[in-house]
Amino acid sequence: MSYLLYIAAALAEIAGCFSFWAWWRLEKSPLWLAPGLVSLAVFGFLLALVDTSAAGRAYAAYGGIYIAASLGWLWLVEGVRPDRWDLAGAALCIVGASVILLAPRGA
Repeated sequence: MSYLLYIAAALAEIAGCFSFWAWWRLEKSPLWLAPGLVSLAVFGFLLALVDTSAAGRAYAAYGGIYIAASLGWLWLVEGVRPDRWDLAGAALCIVGASVILLAPRGA
């Protein structure tokens, strides 16, 4: 379940940040900022739903998922295909996030 929350949070964060990018760098209407702000609020809410005892651990694991999702956005939304170095880096990040998420933490 954590992976799904992380993926949804990443999409919400990337969409929110992209709205600012579009407004500032692509000279889109300031109206792009309203859905961007809502999307960023959804991102924060989704990340808070992750079942972990420490926020920092949730954020650390999220970082790896975010990197991979950002490359998906690069390809699907911006039309730029990630190269092998992008994919290798994303794979390393997913492995790192998985170690954080799936580590056996006992009493």
